[in-house]
Amino acid sequence: MAAYSFLTTWLLECERDRVWAAIHDSEAWPSWWCGVERVVEITPGDEDGIGQVNRYSWRSKLPYELEFEMRTTRVERPHLLEGQASGELEGVGRWRLYEEEGTTAVVYEWNVATTKPWMNALAPLLRPAFAWNHDWVMGNGGTGLAHLLGCRLIASD
Repeated sequence: MAAYSFLTTWLLECERDRVWAAIHDSEAWPSWWCGVERVVEITPGDEDGIGQVNRYSWRSKLPYELEFEMRTTRVERPHLLEGQASGELEGVGRWRLYEEEGTTAVVYEWNVATTKPWMNALAPLLRPAFAWNHDWVMGNGGTGLAHLLGCRLIASD
Protein backbone atom coordinates (compact mmCIF):
# COMPACT_ATOMS: atom_id res chain seq x y z
CA MET A 1 0.00 0.00 0.00
CA ALA A 2 1.12 3.55 -0.72
CA ALA A 3 0.96 5.82 2.35
CA TYR A 4 0.00 9.49 2.31
CA SER A 5 -0.05 12.20 4.99
CA PHE A 6 -2.00 15.37 4.31
CA LEU A 7 -2.56 18.43 6.49
CA THR A 8 -5.25 20.94 5.53
CA THR A 9 -6.09 24.21 7.29
CA TRP A 10 -9.11 26.43 6.75
CA LEU A 11 -9.52 29.80 8.49
CA LEU A 12 -13.13 30.96 8.66
CA GLU A 13 -14.64 34.13 10.09
CA CYS A 14 -17.22 32.12 11.98
CA GLU A 15 -17.92 30.75 15.45
CA ARG A 16 -16.47 27.33 16.15
CA ASP A 17 -19.82 25.83 17.23
CA ARG A 18 -21.34 26.52 13.80
CA VAL A 19 -18.32 25.11 11.99
CA TRP A 20 -18.33 22.05 14.26
CA ALA A 21 -22.00 21.36 13.57
CA ALA A 22 -21.46 21.42 9.80
CA ILE A 23 -18.38 19.18 9.90
CA HIS A 24 -19.95 16.77 12.39
CA ASP A 25 -23.02 16.36 10.13
CA SER A 26 -21.12 14.57 7.38
CA GLU A 27 -24.28 13.11 5.85
CA ALA A 28 -25.05 16.66 4.64
CA TRP A 29 -21.60 17.17 3.05
CA PRO A 30 -22.75 16.33 -0.50
CA SER A 31 -25.06 19.36 -0.39
CA TRP A 32 -22.19 21.82 0.08
CA TRP A 33 -18.87 20.04 -0.58
CA CYS A 34 -18.00 19.61 -4.26
CA GLY A 35 -16.34 16.22 -4.58
CA VAL A 36 -18.40 14.41 -1.97
CA GLU A 37 -20.79 12.28 -4.01
CA ARG A 38 -22.54 10.31 -1.24
CA VAL A 39 -22.44 9.77 2.50
CA VAL A 40 -24.53 6.90 3.84
CA GLU A 41 -24.84 5.94 7.48
CA ILE A 42 -24.11 2.23 7.92
CA THR A 43 -24.14 1.98 11.72
CA PRO A 44 -25.40 4.59 14.20
CA GLY A 45 -23.08 5.59 17.02
CA ASP A 46 -23.70 6.44 20.65
CA GLU A 47 -25.10 9.80 21.78
CA ASP A 48 -21.81 11.52 20.86
CA GLY A 49 -21.49 9.64 17.56
CA ILE A 50 -18.69 7.32 18.69
CA GLY A 51 -18.94 4.04 16.84
CA GLN A 52 -20.91 5.54 13.96
CA VAL A 53 -19.90 4.13 10.57
CA ASN A 54 -20.53 6.08 7.36
CA ARG A 55 -19.69 5.11 3.79
CA TYR A 56 -18.18 7.98 1.79
CA SER A 57 -17.96 8.20 -2.00
CA TRP A 58 -15.67 10.90 -3.44
CA ARG A 59 -15.11 12.03 -7.02
CA SER A 60 -12.68 14.72 -8.03
CA LYS A 61 -10.85 16.22 -11.00
CA LEU A 62 -9.00 12.98 -11.73
CA PRO A 63 -11.13 10.29 -13.41
CA TYR A 64 -11.69 7.90 -10.54
CA GLU A 65 -13.97 7.52 -7.53
CA LEU A 66 -12.87 6.54 -4.04
CA GLU A 67 -15.13 4.81 -1.56
CA PHE A 68 -14.35 4.01 2.04
CA GLU A 69 -16.01 3.64 5.40
CA MET A 70 -15.18 5.79 8.37
CA ARG A 71 -15.79 4.66 11.97
CA THR A 72 -15.92 7.54 14.46
CA THR A 73 -13.47 6.72 17.25
CA ARG A 74 -13.18 9.97 19.19
CA VAL A 75 -15.44 12.98 19.73
CA GLU A 76 -14.52 15.94 21.94
CA ARG A 77 -17.17 18.50 21.08
CA PRO A 78 -16.54 21.16 19.73
CA HIS A 79 -12.82 20.79 19.04
CA LEU A 80 -11.90 17.21 18.02
CA LEU A 81 -13.43 14.57 15.75
CA GLU A 82 -11.48 11.47 14.76
CA GLY A 83 -12.20 8.38 12.72
CA GLN A 84 -10.69 5.19 11.32
CA ALA A 85 -11.01 4.67 7.55
CA SER A 86 -11.26 1.27 5.86
CA GLY A 87 -11.91 0.23 2.28
CA GLU A 88 -10.18 1.85 -0.69
CA LEU A 89 -8.39 4.09 1.81
CA GLU A 90 -7.20 2.89 5.21
CA GLY A 91 -5.98 5.07 8.02
CA VAL A 92 -6.95 7.90 10.36
CA GLY A 93 -8.65 11.24 9.80
CA ARG A 94 -8.67 13.89 12.51
CA TRP A 95 -10.49 17.24 12.60
CA ARG A 96 -9.29 19.85 15.12
CA LEU A 97 -11.08 23.17 15.56
CA TYR A 98 -9.70 26.24 17.32
CA GLU A 99 -11.42 29.58 17.84
CA GLU A 100 -10.06 33.00 18.65
CA GLU A 101 -11.96 36.28 18.42
CA GLY A 102 -14.66 34.91 16.11
CA THR A 103 -12.25 33.18 13.73
CA THR A 104 -12.15 29.40 13.59
CA ALA A 105 -9.14 27.43 12.41
CA VAL A 106 -10.04 24.01 11.07
CA VAL A 107 -7.10 21.62 10.84
CA TYR A 108 -7.60 18.27 9.14
CA GLU A 109 -4.99 15.51 9.35
CA TRP A 110 -5.44 12.64 6.89
CA ASN A 111 -2.97 9.77 7.25
CA VAL A 112 -4.03 7.02 4.88
CA ALA A 113 -2.85 4.30 2.55
CA THR A 114 -4.46 3.32 -0.72
CA THR A 115 -5.67 -0.25 -1.23
CA LYS A 116 -6.55 -0.15 -4.93
CA PRO A 117 -3.89 -2.17 -6.78
CA TRP A 118 -3.66 0.29 -9.68
CA MET A 119 -3.15 3.24 -7.32
CA ASN A 120 -0.40 1.42 -5.44
CA ALA A 121 1.33 0.34 -8.65
CA LEU A 122 1.28 3.90 -10.05
CA ALA A 123 1.97 5.72 -6.77
CA PRO A 124 5.64 6.44 -7.54
CA LEU A 125 4.61 8.19 -10.74
CA LEU A 126 1.24 9.68 -9.76
CA ARG A 127 1.89 10.73 -6.14
CA PRO A 128 2.06 14.45 -7.08
CA ALA A 129 -1.23 14.17 -9.00
CA PHE A 130 -2.91 12.39 -6.08
CA ALA A 131 -1.68 15.14 -3.71
CA TRP A 132 -2.91 17.87 -6.08
CA ASN A 133 -6.26 16.08 -6.30
CA HIS A 134 -6.55 15.90 -2.51
CA ASP A 135 -5.76 19.62 -2.22
CA TRP A 136 -8.41 20.42 -4.86
CA VAL A 137 -11.06 18.46 -2.96
CA MET A 138 -10.13 20.02 0.37
CA GLY A 139 -10.11 23.51 -1.14
CA ASN A 140 -13.66 22.87 -2.30
CA GLY A 141 -14.55 21.87 1.25
CA GLY A 142 -13.34 25.15 2.72
CA THR A 143 -15.11 27.19 0.05
CA GLY A 144 -18.33 25.19 0.38
CA LEU A 145 -18.32 25.40 4.17
CA ALA A 146 -17.87 29.18 4.09
CA HIS A 147 -20.74 29.47 1.62
CA LEU A 148 -22.96 27.20 3.72
CA LEU A 149 -22.30 29.21 6.88
CA GLY A 150 -22.43 32.61 5.17
CA CYS A 151 -18.97 33.54 6.38
CA ARG A 152 -15.66 34.49 4.84
CA LEU A 153 -12.95 31.92 4.15
CA ILE A 154 -9.80 33.81 5.13
CA ALA A 155 -7.34 31.10 4.10
CA SER A 156 -7.27 27.54 2.83
CA ASP A 157 -4.20 25.38 2.40
